[in-house]
Amino acid sequence: MSKQKSREDHWEVGDPLDLLGRWRIHLDPELLILALTHRSFAYEQGDLPHNERLEFLGDSVLSIIVTEHLFRKFPTCSEAQLSRMRGAIVSQVTLAKVGRNIGLGDFILLGKGENLTGGRGRDSILCDTVEALIGATYLSHGLEPTRKVVEEHLRSFLADAVELGRSSDYKTTLQEYTAQAGLGEPMYETTSRGPDHARIFSATVSIGGVVMGEGEGTSKKTANSSAAKAAYFRLREDDSSSAE
Repeated sequence: MSKQKSREDHWEVGDPLDLLGRWRIHLDPELLILALTHRSFAYEQGDLPHNERLEFLGDSVLSIIVTEHLFRKFPTCSEAQLSRMRGAIVSQVTLAKVGRNIGLGDFILLGKGENLTGGRGRDSILCDTVEALIGATYLSHGLEPTRKVVEEHLRSFLADAVELGRSSDYKTTLQEYTAQAGLGEPMYETTSRGPDHARIFSATVSIGGVVMGEGEGTSKKTANSSAAKAAYFRLREDDSSSAE
């Protein structure tokens, strides 16, 4: 049995070519299958090639497309503002939403363990596979057709870039707020629980020795950002109450 056939036997739904109608561009079939092959499946099947190299390429292509779009659309924004907007748009959370919008989880080739533990709906896997699809699109068609596909799938996020950028980096927002108010440096503490493949992080942020915010996430960064967001709005609420 060929490696190609061994992969085809593991699709969760229909023909993987059905995905291309949702992705809105044709891809070389071999590149498509490679983009959908998670390393957990590849290892179980005898070290088949997997999608991490395509993911690496797609990440860079995505970054230049989004960066140029924001650079042209917001000519008066500073480097810091553009960086925050880009970070929010190319984030794991955003790309996972893109993956869910096209039902990508149904088409990913996963190992048995990842499949049983909910890998098809995991943000990290969806995000990585979207990046791999972008890499495959770039190799199949070049930059300009890839740009059209990427901008179409990110249309709503690009439209909300300013707000997303403002809210994406709450750690920086909180630090700027506390510095301006003379409250001191926010201090973060993070713990984790669960197995490596499904770890959950919990974070607290203290200001002046008082816990002001708590948060959880599937990464330390996400948990800290959630805690910072809670602390920031709590401080804003306290300031509003004091002013009344």
